[in-house]
Amino acid sequence: SVWGAILPRMTSLRSAMERHLADASRGELLRDGLRIAIVGRPNAGKSSLLNLLAGRDAAIVSSTPGTTRDVVEVTLDLDGVRCTLLDTAGVREEMEEGVDDVEVEGMRRARLAARDAHIVVGVVDANDRERGLDAVRELIGGDVDDDDSSEEDDGPVARGENVLYVLNKLDLVDADEGGSNDALSMDTTSSFGMSCTTGDGVDDFLSSLAGRALAMVSSDGDDDGSSPASPTHVEGTEGAVITRARHRRHVEAAADALGRFEHLSGQGYMGLDMAAEELRLAASELGRITGAIDVESILDVLFADFCIGK
Repeated sequence: SVWGAILPRMTSLRSAMERHLADASRGELLRDGLRIAIVGRPNAGKSSLLNLLAGRDAAIVSSTPGTTRDVVEVTLDLDGVRCTLLDTAGVREEMEEGVDDVEVEGMRRARLAARDAHIVVGVVDANDRERGLDAVRELIGGDVDDDDSSEEDDGPVARGENVLYVLNKLDLVDADEGGSNDALSMDTTSSFGMSCTTGDGVDDFLSSLAGRALAMVSSDGDDDGSSPASPTHVEGTEGAVITRARHRRHVEAAADALGRFEHLSGQGYMGLDMAAEELRLAASELGRITGAIDVESILDVLFADFCIGK
């Protein structure tokens, strides 16, 4: 029957929608770009790293602690991925000598930047490894005094994922004292020894950073196209990505409607009318993405949201 042919196709369509909804918002990341926060103690080399990656003097570099007070943003391309680098104020104890109210505010903004970043780069001075590593860990896992913060915030950075550690200033450390990544007691895939002054180790770090950014906006690659398409396979969905939050909401609503359609379809002829209505609702939600919306719907929005004078 016609209904019997429609049901498996709608089931396949709902499955395709749910796969795209479970893409960790890759489409939005691809459109808006990634935020990469560079954090650490004062004079660890954060601004030097930013200037090195940007290829220009975007941030002031000084031996005076607390030079960077506000967040400095630089946009660049990493293997085709749009990224915004954030150079943040150095984090240290508020009772340390020379810390004033402006620097305290800068440290608060540094914590906010780390909390909202997709990737965090923790820069540690090779001559002050223990305090530097403790500062980065405290900054990533510490609380932020901000009205917008949420107890439910448990992003990849908060869980310790997508955090790269840089052991900087290796050119100032004697080889006998150890200038390798092992000093950070971290996995070698997420910690790098380098020198912003000599450029040693920068290429390896940049390659890993670009790979991490590319992985965040790429699909998992579970379906390589080698398996034959099923009879109910939905064409044209393989390379699609959801790039806007509004589109994501409509796809979620459409998938929910198709789920209700499947449930009602199993209740016999008595549920066919309601099942057909769920199909109409699903088509309407998708139409709000493609632009297939009738004039009456547009007028309803206009008169509901705007004051139109005579």
